Amino acid sequence: MSDENQATESNELDSVEVEKYLKKHPEFFHNHVSLLESLSIPHPSGNAVSLISKQLELFRSKHQELENQLTGLIDIAKDNDTSFNRMHELTLALMEAKTVEGAVENLDKVFVECFLTDFSAIRIIKDKIDLPMSNIFVHSDDENLHHFDKILASSLPKCGKPTLAQARFLFGDFAKEVKSCAIIPMSFTEIEGVIAIGSRDKNRFHRSMGNLFLTQMSEVIGTRLITLLG
Repeated sequence: MSDENQATESNELDSVEVEKYLKKHPEFFHNHVSLLESLSIPHPSGNAVSLISKQLELFRSKHQELENQLTGLIDIAKDNDTSFNRMHELTLALMEAKTVEGAVENLDKVFVECFLTDFSAIRIIKDKIDLPMSNIFVHSDDENLHHFDKILASSLPKCGKPTLAQARFLFGDFAKEVKSCAIIPMSFTEIEGVIAIGSRDKNRFHRSMGNLFLTQMSEVIGTRLITLLG
């Protein structure tokens, strides 16, 4: 007898044993209702769909929908935890800094290590530049600021691929390497300017990203810089 025939007989024997067991224990599915979710059971009604079959179909669909909702909620919770941890690290880095220079250096580290960015820049609009880190300050009549007029006017962050002019002003020699970035305005009474974080990954900062976290980040950074500049 071939192996194939033996396998066929073995399968038939298994089926017979299963059938005998179910006949002997008709209450089996009462105690194992969850199995009905994954079983396909034919009905003697032919092509007509029985009520129980329709109920099971609806139950499975609802069950899958609830699983998808739960997965979505878990993903949101994970994202919220990540955002909270990043903001926590950023706040600590700012609080530890005693000077504007120290704040900028600490922010550079946090952006790379916690925000997974490749580039970062801060530009503060200030007419009287008398501080050591003059490279982060820009005069209010600097023509380069025109590339950020809409962003500063809206007070809303902008994500996506920057223009070459924007990238050159913010990231200098690395401008062409920046494939996506978030440009975040600081539009407060005491301080005005932009914060930028960039990436070589074109999908890292995309247009559909939410603004709430970036806006909160701008408020935290701006508040600390106001204190240090005072």
